[in-house]
Amino acid sequence: MFQRSWNGWDNRVALVAGFDSIVFAPWLPWPLIAAFGAGAVLVLAAALWRRSPGAAWRALALGITLAALANPLLQAEKRAPLNDMALLVVDRSDAMAIGDRRAQADEAEAVMRQRLSRLPGLGLRVLEAGGGDGSDTGDNGVFATIRQALAATPAGRLAGIVLITDGEVADAPTAAQAARLGGPLHVLIAGHRGEGDRRLVIARAPAYGLVGKSVSLVLRIEDEGVPGGGQGDADLTLTLDGGTPQHLSLPLGRNVTVPIRLTHAGPTVVELQAAPGPRELTLANNRAALVVNGVRDRLKVLLLSGEPHPGERVWRDLLKADPSVDLVHFTILRPFETPDTTPVRELSLIAFPVRELFETKLHEFDLVIFDRYHELEVLPPAYFDNLVSYVEEGGALLDVSGPNYAGPSSLVQTSLGRILPGQPTGRVLIEGYRPTLTALGRRHPVTADLPGAGPPGGQPGWGRWFSQVEIEPPKTGQVLMDGVGGRPLLVLDRVGKGRVAQLFSDQIWLWARGFEGGGPQAELLRRLAHWLMKEPELEEENLTARAVGDRLDVTRRSLTPGDVSVTVKGADGIAHPLLLKDQPDGQATGSLALHASGVYRVSDGTHTAVAALGGSRLHALDDVRATADRLAPAAQASGGDVAWLDDGLPEVRRVGPHEATAGKGWIGLTAHGASTVTGIRQVPLLPPLAALVLILLSLGTAWWREGR
Repeated sequence: MFQRSWNGWDNRVALVAGFDSIVFAPWLPWPLIAAFGAGAVLVLAAALWRRSPGAAWRALALGITLAALANPLLQAEKRAPLNDMALLVVDRSDAMAIGDRRAQADEAEAVMRQRLSRLPGLGLRVLEAGGGDGSDTGDNGVFATIRQALAATPAGRLAGIVLITDGEVADAPTAAQAARLGGPLHVLIAGHRGEGDRRLVIARAPAYGLVGKSVSLVLRIEDEGVPGGGQGDADLTLTLDGGTPQHLSLPLGRNVTVPIRLTHAGPTVVELQAAPGPRELTLANNRAALVVNGVRDRLKVLLLSGEPHPGERVWRDLLKADPSVDLVHFTILRPFETPDTTPVRELSLIAFPVRELFETKLHEFDLVIFDRYHELEVLPPAYFDNLVSYVEEGGALLDVSGPNYAGPSSLVQTSLGRILPGQPTGRVLIEGYRPTLTALGRRHPVTADLPGAGPPGGQPGWGRWFSQVEIEPPKTGQVLMDGVGGRPLLVLDRVGKGRVAQLFSDQIWLWARGFEGGGPQAELLRRLAHWLMKEPELEEENLTARAVGDRLDVTRRSLTPGDVSVTVKGADGIAHPLLLKDQPDGQATGSLALHASGVYRVSDGTHTAVAALGGSRLHALDDVRATADRLAPAAQASGGDVAWLDDGLPEVRRVGPHEATAGKGWIGLTAHGASTVTGIRQVPLLPPLAALVLILLSLGTAWWREGR
């Protein structure tokens, strides 16, 4: 059978007691019934044309027949009411821990749970939001949590949302967005009216700065909610990389520019702390931390080649390929012993600016490289003295020695011999060998993990060299690479405030040419240059800490093997021990899960590192005063209300879909009256037997009228 329902009558008019609609379950398809009806109309038309006295009774019989074929049924639906859904949301962000707000919120949550649970036809879901990473943004935001809960709530069944918060919600919806929530938003404010607090505001801070230059921070200290808070001065403490604190005095309520000088490349952690104000809710927003990355503007390198040779281009190509390097390169075109009477000073295409380079501007260079250079009487002895002073005062010197380093014109015969760690024996070793890392070299950042170094005790996968200057065992410095018969090949040393490195072979160019597979010449020379220029990442004894999400990664680099324990301290002063596991490359690493934003100090007893965790979380604590202003527009647009917990908890009522949802001392949750069909009861309106009797009576009456 084919079934169709009809609900054309007003539901307020009872069709038949206990039934609410009529449906049809025809015994024949509707097209056949329609054809039968058309035939019946023709028959009746013919009867009326002949003025048959039984036409009316025949029409009644045909009508009853059509109705019987349509099979009308009285239908009643059995329905079960559905509960509406209410959300009780409690803000657990960092600001809610201020004062007695959390206690207020917990008490309000317990009372509201009881009141909402007693309301008939209401389901309750309790949510905590704004906790996670301590911020009110992203997936842990208050309204991000509410939106996730609404997505799981059936449409048309949201009774309302009750939010317990201090009002400092970063992801608060606009009025237009709140109007589409689907139910009233009622906000209960924890905290107290008229609160006062001092806070430190970073109005502008650069992410990068040039090493040796100053960057400008724009800061402001505000006393909010304090009478006369815009007058007077406040003390500010500034600390760079955990060093000696600097004390400044800043006027209240005004932007002040504070210069910060960057002394090294890489991250510089800047800590700022304003002194407590006359009224304080928390000292957390008196503190701030930021990271400014120091970058070098242009590295000035002086390269002196003692004579033309194949390896000269390796240095030139490496240094010229770096756009941040300003290279000054001079090559001595003719060895001193060449039988040519032309004065050495007249051989160059331009005059060799000896005085300018080695007296006037020597200290402007970040690195001086001697490439296969030997005493050619080009530099007067006084200029070698200048080079010694340059290194002792913090300069960097790299000597790549050729065969002449073993002879009478060696640089050790000049005053540079006082600072060079390698003293030649006078022999040049000519045989094939593969440079290998020493045990110290496998841990030193200059040579650790060089590609192709091979396992300890094994052969590296590098190409061979064929020349090496033999030196006596160094009395100072660190031997990182060995050559022929385990003799020192690469030695690093510290001299005064500066650094010196010596490579006792000029054949690194074979690696650059790919001989026998080549080697990591570019990486080795890059690390050498950066170590000489004191890049923090290449310090052999160093401690670093870096905040990654909610984790603190700590790395301790040391030439001494073994695990090491460090201490991590946050702004709360609580010490957390952390064991760092030693790695073969000289690094010991470990991680610690963090649960609060701020500045963390890591110490191993000798070195100290600092890391700033927070960023957006520190910003989220900018203004921590409880307020109703931020959420009031959203609550009103949704039909809800804002109330302070100080004034007491409002009563909760169920209201109709078109009734007011808030009033003085009460809040309302909408009762939608939703239900679901659990069953259907049907009764024939024209039973077949009754229809047959009526049809026969109608036809019998028609025949009787026509037979008179």
